[in-house]
Amino acid sequence: MLEYLGRIGYAAEDLNKLNVVHITGTKGKGSTSAFTDAIIRQAKPGWKVGLYTSPHLVAVRERIRINGTPLSEEDFARYFFEVWDKLEKNDVVDATILEVGVGGTYDSTNIVPKPVVTGISALGIDHVTVLGRTLKEIAWQKGGIYKPGVPALTVDQPAEGMNMLKERATEKGASEFVIISKTPGLREIRLGLSGAHQYQNADLAIHLSRKFLQAQGGLEPKDSLTEYEINGLQSAKWPGRCQTVPDPNQPSITWFLDGAHTLESLDCCMQWFVGPHTALRNETSSRPKRVLIFNCTSGRTGPAFLEAMLGKIAAQLKLHGDDEDAVKFFDDIIFCANVTYMSGNFKGDLANKNTAEADLVQLKTQHELEAAWRSLVPSFGPDRVHVLPSIEHAVDLIRHQESPTIDVLVAGSLHLVGGVIEVAGLSEVAL
Repeated sequence: MLEYLGRIGYAAEDLNKLNVVHITGTKGKGSTSAFTDAIIRQAKPGWKVGLYTSPHLVAVRERIRINGTPLSEEDFARYFFEVWDKLEKNDVVDATILEVGVGGTYDSTNIVPKPVVTGISALGIDHVTVLGRTLKEIAWQKGGIYKPGVPALTVDQPAEGMNMLKERATEKGASEFVIISKTPGLREIRLGLSGAHQYQNADLAIHLSRKFLQAQGGLEPKDSLTEYEINGLQSAKWPGRCQTVPDPNQPSITWFLDGAHTLESLDCCMQWFVGPHTALRNETSSRPKRVLIFNCTSGRTGPAFLEAMLGKIAAQLKLHGDDEDAVKFFDDIIFCANVTYMSGNFKGDLANKNTAEADLVQLKTQHELEAAWRSLVPSFGPDRVHVLPSIEHAVDLIRHQESPTIDVLVAGSLHLVGGVIEVAGLSEVAL
């Protein structure tokens, strides 16, 4: 990245002009970024605030947002080709919230020498641990975003991870190492992002934005939540994460979208989906038909994922006083490939090179998921489990269901969620 930056006429120090809030973590780094962006924009409505996140759901332009809006196709194309030749100089940026893509130390975003503040959301065991990494090693990697003379923030972490983060903050020469405290009054606010786990991300965003606004905007932190913080937390959007989207074309269908793809994030997903809204639906109207559309990167992890989801469903139903059997919670299960269209083609922005073509053709992962589900729930009717070759096949099946109301949970993969948004025509209401 440093070499590429030099080739287009910049030094790493030039990136400091972007006034960066650098954020990483295993879970919640994207949500924290969205909250931080929203708070700063509410505090300084006249500022130009950039938000960089990854991956995108439908269009690559979503990764770069200016004042909450993805770059237009025209701007993206223009800037792309200007960068291709030489980056057009633009130092009129008041704030940039920069989400790490993978890890921290070796991530492409980690070339900013002196961000204004850095933060680490919850550490945990994620998909990178297939390489055998321990929590301590993950913390070492994430702590690589800490910088000399820059405040280093983190949420409360497991002891092994916390000790390593402290060591990294000292090693990197951070100006201070802060384990954030809970913000008084925060739990009384209805956040713009659903899910109980979002309150920890919101806490981190509040502390990050306060450090940033004190340094860059002359706003002294308050003991209680300010109006702009409350407005920011309530207005924050983060598509495809615990998101409820009424179908604009078929009112009987409600889409519940969550790109959860680790055991911990799936636990949060089921806590959200099998929550008060489920009990409310059961009390106020006839029970909706419930469908799960699911995929994951490898069928080998499927049994653990599906078993954990069933366990969480049972726990949530019990918590909300619902005597429904967890194995009967979903009426239909769809395991589909992340291929966008029935033709076998991907939308350009959604092309996925991480799955072998032979596996896609044979639907190897999807059949492994089907076998895992049948093993876990032998009583589940054979006509209620569907293995489909594309997302368009899955959406078509949903659209032809005969039921007054249908709740569809889409989970296991951000690529899958993005494909559903594209194929089902949800972009205008979801993004």
